[in-house]
Amino acid sequence: MTSHQLLCKSEVVEDRDTRPQVASRVAADLLRAAGAEVTEPADGALEIDRTVSCRLSWAGPVALPLRSEADVQATCGVMHVHGRRYGRPRLLSVDFASVAAGVLAAGGALAVLRARELGAPYREVEVSAAQAALLGLSQYLAAATAEEPSAEPVGVGGPPFRSSDGVWFELETLTPDGWLRFWTELGVDRRLVGRSWLPFQARYGTATCPLPDELFAAADRLTFRDVAATAERCGVTVTPTETRPPVVGGVPWRRREGAAGASLREVAPGGRGPLDGVTVVEVARRVQGPMAGRVLNLLGARVVRVEPPGGDPLRGVPPMTTLDGEPVSARFAALNRGKEVLEADLRSMEGRSAVRELLRGADVLLHSLAPSKVADLGLDAESLDAVRPGLVYAQASGGAPGVATDYPVQARSGLAALLAPPGLPPQATLLTVCDVLGGLVCATATVAGLTARSRTGRAQRVESSLLSATRLLCGAVGTPDRRPGDGVEVCTDLSALTRDPRFAAALDGSGCAVVRPPWEFRT
Repeated sequence: MTSHQLLCKSEVVEDRDTRPQVASRVAADLLRAAGAEVTEPADGALEIDRTVSCRLSWAGPVALPLRSEADVQATCGVMHVHGRRYGRPRLLSVDFASVAAGVLAAGGALAVLRARELGAPYREVEVSAAQAALLGLSQYLAAATAEEPSAEPVGVGGPPFRSSDGVWFELETLTPDGWLRFWTELGVDRRLVGRSWLPFQARYGTATCPLPDELFAAADRLTFRDVAATAERCGVTVTPTETRPPVVGGVPWRRREGAAGASLREVAPGGRGPLDGVTVVEVARRVQGPMAGRVLNLLGARVVRVEPPGGDPLRGVPPMTTLDGEPVSARFAALNRGKEVLEADLRSMEGRSAVRELLRGADVLLHSLAPSKVADLGLDAESLDAVRPGLVYAQASGGAPGVATDYPVQARSGLAALLAPPGLPPQATLLTVCDVLGGLVCATATVAGLTARSRTGRAQRVESSLLSATRLLCGAVGTPDRRPGDGVEVCTDLSALTRDPRFAAALDGSGCAVVRPPWEFRT
């Protein structure tokens, strides 16, 4: 019997909902924040603006009797990936799958509302927590099924580090030079620092980060003030962990109206999905922005990704697979499959002109550029008003100065404190929950902007961040004693999951495992 076979049918008990309540609440809150009227009829579906029904379920097309967040985390691999740093599967203590499903449901429903206003006959959208969980594990599923195997770091442990005065902190640097300078200044042998760079660098893709004890001992010899001063000299950032979330919940984006877009002509979507006919220009790297672009593409939009000459360097990060006849990183393919590419050097006048020309026929600019760089590139909202009246301008960020990546955001938001097992210090999950949820929120905010533009005829500016998205998770803490239902077996092998026929309707296995669109739209 494989780890994905169900031993017996799970029984429904009092604390196991027949539908994901957290997902419904998140979806309703986000829809209302976008200006929609939401009611909940007796059948449990969300009724939106009296015209669209939004249904949420646990399993969707996954042929397993899932009836709780714990069931979904167990069978869909969330427990497995989160537990890699501990050496065994562990439940996330927040409702990651449910929150992700709620955000996806809101985005899908808003896309349907917009499509209906343009004449498309959509009337219902359905999303499941299982599909949301699988989408959240996209890069891990792709890596596990890549054509080319790769040697990846394995082992337990990882940050945070602790200073001599008891401050737990996350450290972030994207360059080996900063990593080497920091730790050698703290007195660690250069060879040991060099060997530890690979697991640290790869942790975003592997969810493991085994580091030598010497690094933790070196950090423990300095006060946090001295650690921070050393980090500043070496060009790395350190983020102290909050012991509890300072802010929970709230609307995870900000939307403002811009100039009128009277020249825009919108047509009813075709067969690709409710955003068919929408063109998105994506200028983003790593996970958050590309995940947002991927979601918009799955909703039917044409997404043109701007990459530097020669292509994004992340295309060559192992393990490799084949996409459209070319070798490419499996993790990169998971986030960018289906997108078109424009290679342009944004540092040159020619490259910037090429992007601005592309934007003349676009509906959305989606970017994760640093605010300090946007105006210099001529890609600020004010400059683009003249290039493309009525543009939806979507900006994704970290959310606070010096906090721009997943694990520092977990520390800063207090999420790491919520996720730590009892008796342990605040510990971020190495599953990139903030990057993933940040991407889903950015995509939903963008659809909210498109929907508002269709109604008002005016440009829209939407801003979302990793930090604001993470607050949704901080407000969705599960019960301490929850566990998967009787007979629900825990996934311990993602490649086996992708071969399980009960997941076939949710996954596309061509090249490497890729998650299918997580919505079902009905007319």
